[in-house]
Amino acid sequence: MRRKKADDVNGWLIIDKPRDMGSTQVVGKTRWLMHANKNGHTGTLDPFATGVLPIAFGEATKLVPFIMGGEKEYEFVLKWGEQTSTDDVEGEVVARADKIPTHEEIVAILPQFIGKIEQVPPMYSAIKINGQQAYKLARKGQEVEMPTRQIEIYDLQLMAEYADSARFKVRCSKGTYVRTLGKDLALKLGTVGHLTELRRTKCGIFSLDDTILLDSLEKIEYVEKRRESLLPVETSLRDIAEIAVSAEDATRLRMGQCLSVKAFGNLPKSNLAATMCDDCLVALVQIDEYKISPIRVFNLNNKKENKDVDQ
Repeated sequence: MRRKKADDVNGWLIIDKPRDMGSTQVVGKTRWLMHANKNGHTGTLDPFATGVLPIAFGEATKLVPFIMGGEKEYEFVLKWGEQTSTDDVEGEVVARADKIPTHEEIVAILPQFIGKIEQVPPMYSAIKINGQQAYKLARKGQEVEMPTRQIEIYDLQLMAEYADSARFKVRCSKGTYVRTLGKDLALKLGTVGHLTELRRTKCGIFSLDDTILLDSLEKIEYVEKRRESLLPVETSLRDIAEIAVSAEDATRLRMGQCLSVKAFGNLPKSNLAATMCDDCLVALVQIDEYKISPIRVFNLNNKKENKDVDQ
């Protein structure tokens, strides 16, 4: 039996991405499983990486830039003694070294990587060089000069040590390449290394506690039951102040019109807020001295969003 036309499905699905599956593949798989007509992820995870991959459906896609801009947290295992072309297990070994850093050496250099630092992204990345993705040029054997970028490491901890490797946890800004961080750590310690494990434990406000395994989602027989795994669109704004507005003001905001601050009492000190009408998200707004301006408008209602469909 042919499936009916895909539905307007709204919300967040937080997948614990499996290893050896690309982020784009996860997007396509979840769109099919949810019988949805629109979704997208909030930042690519390497195929060998696992962990938190927020998938936005429908109106939630309007908030993707805000999630992508948030801080991330990862755990990674760095193997000493071998550097690869991709800085992870998928590349060929390009350099070797005998040195295994001591516990004292590792702990001593970690503070040098905390704060704003310069990082050269790996050649095998999706960064575009002259309009082409760097990894495609690298696969053709072309020399790629990667531009340096500034990133910020908020925290970096040594979690465990093994015979020839060590586990770390890092909290960092968007744009951080953990593969490069691992390579740079090894070089600073007088050796070489590459990542054998990479797991994202937080992405913006979402953590592993919010996730569902893709296998678990597939085992749910009916689409309407799968959609119960969706989090509301406004979940991603739970750290942002809320402003209650009337139905009339909600209509004005949805039409792109501004509201006067004089009509409201105590507004949040933040210049960014979410407006709600009858517990329904209306718009993400910017507040200045005189007006409340919509910057993202949502077409939602407080009724059940996701229709039941036949398999």
